[in-house]
Amino acid sequence: MSLRIALLGLLEAKGPASGYDLAKSFEHSVNHVWQAGHTQIYPELVKMAADGLVAVESEGARGRKIYAITADGARQLRDWLVEHQPSGTIRSETALQAFLLPLLDGDDAVQVVERLRAFFASRLADLECKPHEGPGFGRYALKLGLAQSRASLAWADETLADLKTRSTP
Repeated sequence: MSLRIALLGLLEAKGPASGYDLAKSFEHSVNHVWQAGHTQIYPELVKMAADGLVAVESEGARGRKIYAITADGARQLRDWLVEHQPSGTIRSETALQAFLLPLLDGDDAVQVVERLRAFFASRLADLECKPHEGPGFGRYALKLGLAQSRASLAWADETLADLKTRSTP
């Protein structure tokens, strides 16, 4: 369902677009919170058109279709935003590695956390390069990503300090 909602949101925010344009928009915006590739986006657009959530506004060369959100699509997007309670289920490989960290010896555990810390620092640097002031689309998700990245870095620093203290004789 979330891919469908993400696509409806992009169409609502940016206007009619082709599957290719949506995939590119996805890569540069929504991809930071929800990942999907061309192979998922195109079939979902076909299903959404069959369900009346989007309509093919025009068809160009080589079968390029321009999709637009319909009134039913806009209604479903709004209903999801207003009424949907996000799942509390979290699937995170990072959290699983943190959970299983005590299974490793000290040096291996430190290497894992240092690798995670480098990932968090890189993600934070990437997010900090994006404009996050003003009323822009995606601003609140960007601020959430920045806060999560900073919290993850703080966790890594605290965990590294703890692991290094424990491994010191």
